Amino acid sequence: MAISDRAGEDLTRKQRRESTRAQRKIIEEAQAAKAITRRRLTQLGIVVVIVAAGFVAAIISTNGAGDAKQVAPGSIEARTTEDTVNALLGGIPQHGNTLGRPAAPVTLQCFSDLECSICKDFALGALPSLIQTSVRAGKLRIEYRSLQTATREPAVFKSQQLAALAAGQQNRLWQFVETFYHEQGEEGSGYVTENYIEGIARQVTGLGMPQWTRARNDTGLVNQLSTDAKTANNVGLNGTPSFLIGRTGGAMKRLHYASATDATSFNEAVETLPQR
Repeated sequence: MAISDRAGEDLTRKQRRESTRAQRKIIEEAQAAKAITRRRLTQLGIVVVIVAAGFVAAIISTNGAGDAKQVAPGSIEARTTEDTVNALLGGIPQHGNTLGRPAAPVTLQCFSDLECSICKDFALGALPSLIQTSVRAGKLRIEYRSLQTATREPAVFKSQQLAALAAGQQNRLWQFVETFYHEQGEEGSGYVTENYIEGIARQVTGLGMPQWTRARNDTGLVNQLSTDAKTANNVGLNGTPSFLIGRTGGAMKRLHYASATDATSFNEAVETLPQR
């Protein structure tokens, strides 16, 4: 074989080797790319599963908000709330929706929604001082009135407010209301269920459950809800808590307050009205 022929053959072998290496490199790069793609898809799948699991957990948590908030009657938290409420209201006359001495010269009508967070601010903030300063002193009686503002579902509003009014038939409305506010859940979370309402009732000292259950169907209490709504509408009340104040048995006017947690505006309003 001539030298030129061998040189050509060697060049051909070299070209084949280089071609083979190039092809092998292409295949290896393709396989590596596929491996990377598989890893990325696997990682993405894991992320999707984690996100989906978190989403489902969030839904379960939201739907179960009422159960999570429920305070068990007899628990330490329930007993603490009960002691606080009884200390606040103990010894003060109650009749139906009214707190305070019947002959008190001044009446304050408080329009509230049990799911209203600002109503809670008043119940736990300004009200205790107002009770101590004006109600216990015999200057003031307070009437609890219902007005739907924060509760989204009318049926839920009706159920929770009637539960409070039903407790009032045993002169325990204010204990029910205060306990509710102490354990109030997040507004709009759907925490107010039948179990929640019954749980509040079971924490009210001295409340007979069979009598309370029957009273919740009293048509007179349903009519009271309608009357409260009409009264609020007639005087232009569209938020809670809202207040009307006046001489007991006389005309009522709107009370504008500075703070739901400070009783100053309320006590001053009581003092400016004639006490006789």
